[in-house]
Amino acid sequence: MLTQPAPKGIADLDPVVSDSLLALIALIAADPRDNKIDVGVGVFRDGEGRTPIPASVKEAERRLVESQETKAYLGGWGDRGFTAALRPIVLGPHAGDERIEGVQTPGGCGALFLAARLIKLAKPEAKVLVGTPTWPNHPPVLKGAGLEIVEYRHYDFATRMVDFGALREAATKATPGDVLLLHGCCHNPTGGDFSEAEWREIAAIAKERRLTPLIDIAYQGFGRGFEEDGYGVRVMLDACEEVLIAQSCDKNFGVYRDRVGSFWLKTRDKAATANAMAHVLQIAREAWSMPPDHGAAAARIVLEDAGLRSQWQGEVAAMRDRINTVRRRIADSDQRLGYIANEYGMFSMMPLSPDQVRALRERHAVYMADSGRFNVVGIADRDIDRFCAAVIEAMDEVPVHG
Repeated sequence: MLTQPAPKGIADLDPVVSDSLLALIALIAADPRDNKIDVGVGVFRDGEGRTPIPASVKEAERRLVESQETKAYLGGWGDRGFTAALRPIVLGPHAGDERIEGVQTPGGCGALFLAARLIKLAKPEAKVLVGTPTWPNHPPVLKGAGLEIVEYRHYDFATRMVDFGALREAATKATPGDVLLLHGCCHNPTGGDFSEAEWREIAAIAKERRLTPLIDIAYQGFGRGFEEDGYGVRVMLDACEEVLIAQSCDKNFGVYRDRVGSFWLKTRDKAATANAMAHVLQIAREAWSMPPDHGAAAARIVLEDAGLRSQWQGEVAAMRDRINTVRRRIADSDQRLGYIANEYGMFSMMPLSPDQVRALRERHAVYMADSGRFNVVGIADRDIDRFCAAVIEAMDEVPVHG
C-alpha cells in the first residue's frame, strides 16, 4: 500500500530573511559595552539621549485619563475628531475640500497598507514608481499588496544630491494610472528633499501623465516647519484629481509605540471619494478592524486646545532645532561631511562601506545600518565629538575586508 506523502505545513515554511533593522537592534542589545552609540533606530533623542514624551502630550494624556468614561469601540473610522483636527495641518488650504476624506490608522505604516491595497483593488495593473534608496518597509508593503515596483535613483551618492533628472525620466515614461510614491519631507534614509520648484515640476508631470501621487509624510515639522514641510502635499492637491496621502503622528507627537497615523484620499468628486473610502474601511476591517484609540485621542486633545497646540508646535520647533544643530556640528567636523548640513530631517547617509560600518561597531561601539544610513539625533550631545572622530577615522582608513 502506497503511503501518501505528509502534507507541507507551518513547520515547513522557508526561513525569513532577517530584517536588517531588527538584526541591528539585536546586535546593540548583545553588546555589553556601556559607551554604545545607537544611530540605527529611527526615534528622536534629546541632548541627553532620551526619547521624551512632549509635555503637551503628557498633559493631554492626563486629561484623557480623567475624562474618558468608556473604552468601547470607536468604529472603523477611529477618532473622527482626531482626523478633523489634523485636516489643516496635513491639507493646509485644502482642509475644506469635500473631495478629500481621512481615516485614522495604526501609524503611517497602516496608512501605507490601506493605500497599497486600494491601488491594487482599483487598478491592479498599475506600477508604483519608487525612488531608491527608500524606507525599507516601502517595498514589502507594496509587494505584499501584489503591486509591481519600478525603481529609479532618488539620490546620487557621488554628488550627495537628489537626482531629479532620474525622477523626471521615470515619471515621463510612466503609463497613465501608474502611482508615484513620494516622501513628503525629510526623506528617509537620505535627508535629500525636493525644492519647491522641483515639487511644482513633479506636480505638472503627474497631471500631464495622469499619474497618482502617493505621498508618505511621516516627519512634518522636523524639516523646515509645518507649512514648509507640507508644500509638496499642497502642490499635488492643487494639480492632481487623485491623490493618496499616508501620514504619521508617531514622530512629531512622540507617540511611537501608540501607532498614530491617518490615510487621506482625494478623487474627482465627493461621491467618488465616499465610495472609495467605503472600500478603504472594508480593507481596514479585514486587517485591524478598528484602530487603537489612546495616542490619537491624546493628539486630538492637543490639537483642539489652543494652548496645548501652541505648546506642541513649540516643542516640535525645539526638536527641529536640535536636528539642524546636530547636522551642522557633524558637517563642520570634516569637509567630506559638509553635505549633511544641507539635508532635512532625522536621517542621512554616511560615505562609509559596510566594512567601515562594521569597524565602527567593533572599535567604537557605534551602531548604524550597513548602508551608512544613520539617525542624526540618535546621538546625545556628550557623544557627538566622539561619534564624528570615529567616523572620520573610518573614512581615513583602508576598509577592513572579510
